[in-house]
Amino acid sequence: MKLDLLAIAAHPDDVELTCGGTLLKAAEQGYKTGILDLTAGEMGTRGTPETRLKESAKAARILRVAHRENLRLPDAHLEVTKETKLAVAQRIRALKPHTVILPYWDGRHPDHYTAARLGYEGCFLAGLKQLPIEGEAFRPFKILYSTVYYREVRPTFVVDISRYFNRRYRAILAYHSQFRPKAKDKKSKVDIPLDRLHHEVNLIARYYGHLAGVEYAEPFLVKEVMQVEDVIKLPVRSV
Repeated sequence: MKLDLLAIAAHPDDVELTCGGTLLKAAEQGYKTGILDLTAGEMGTRGTPETRLKESAKAARILRVAHRENLRLPDAHLEVTKETKLAVAQRIRALKPHTVILPYWDGRHPDHYTAARLGYEGCFLAGLKQLPIEGEAFRPFKILYSTVYYREVRPTFVVDISRYFNRRYRAILAYHSQFRPKAKDKKSKVDIPLDRLHHEVNLIARYYGHLAGVEYAEPFLVKEVMQVEDVIKLPVRSV
């Protein structure tokens, strides 16, 4: 398989909440997209790993991704080790993504920033010919970092997802165990009411959309300088 765009995240539903609209837009544009979840979220308060895997498969269909898989690394104990780096590197060689989306390298949940480092190092190591794993050496061309939860970080660019916002929200709601829990599974300290979820998802996407003069958008950061070929066709009005 050769993917055009691969999103790597720590837990099922992370991708839907951070860059699901971008994946959906890319799929609609004819690109082959994929998701690599590093853990099954087994340490979460609600839902079993099996339930969350089923929910992630449903969400993948809504986002029209060509491939989704889960490495089943330990949730809440995600570490950058030789074994985990090689596991990611092997999937990079197998999926051959041109562009990779990673979580931002800072955050409240240790798994999120660990996933950023693990994803980057896995992408780098996959390009080493002498690496003792299967497959031909391959390294993605571009790495993007999703900054959707870090409004103090100015994104390099945003992706207009206005046409895809509602379908992206449907993908989020595919995780019934997390956002539509049964009464017996509710825990008051972590429960996210649907009205609050919709408000927060709407507010964040509108905020980044406002920065670019569109209705809804998702933000991304790159570490390298971006090159522009045609300054006349640059989007987003300055004055």
